[in-house]
Amino acid sequence: MTSSSDITGLVLAGGRGSRMGGVDKGLQNFNGVALALSTLMRLQPQVGELMVNANRNLSAYEAFGAPVWPDVLADYAGPLAGFLTGLERCETKWLVTVPCDTPLFPTDLVARLVRAADQDDAEIAMAAARERDGQLRGQPVFCLLRVELLESLVRFTHGGGRKIDTWTAQHRTAVVAFDAPHDDPRAFFNANTLAELHQLEQR
Repeated sequence: MTSSSDITGLVLAGGRGSRMGGVDKGLQNFNGVALALSTLMRLQPQVGELMVNANRNLSAYEAFGAPVWPDVLADYAGPLAGFLTGLERCETKWLVTVPCDTPLFPTDLVARLVRAADQDDAEIAMAAARERDGQLRGQPVFCLLRVELLESLVRFTHGGGRKIDTWTAQHRTAVVAFDAPHDDPRAFFNANTLAELHQLEQR
């Protein structure tokens, strides 16, 4: 049975923030705290170790108290570059990824992903949630990954692959629906603009 001490949590804060006007999204204010720090604090009780993936303002991220690693791929190659960076640095059996712009993600996220991975003997467990249109959709940036997947991801990204779904489809993946009556329907809403961020603050 997998325990939280077997898992490293990775906060993905390496994007360009282009839809937010190019600002560093993880350093934007959310209820008086930097968005990435709010995410780190929500993830911390769920895992054994923590890391941050960021590509600029590294000293600001280092001040949060967790190791900070820039992408190992050049040119802001997207979330998979963060996955790859995390897997290369991970010293536990599992890595779980969480984006910095979704601050209300479930406080039992990791426990439920782990349960599904253990039950299905899966290599990956991915969250799914109801979106605003009522459809249940995978949330591929919320992923629990076995560290043994590093080699596979190196091959995929070095071959030019950038889509998470295309890569995860190559492996035994458990999809975990977060749509029970007690689940917050806004748990996976992400802030792409400053206006959306303020909406999340005022929820």
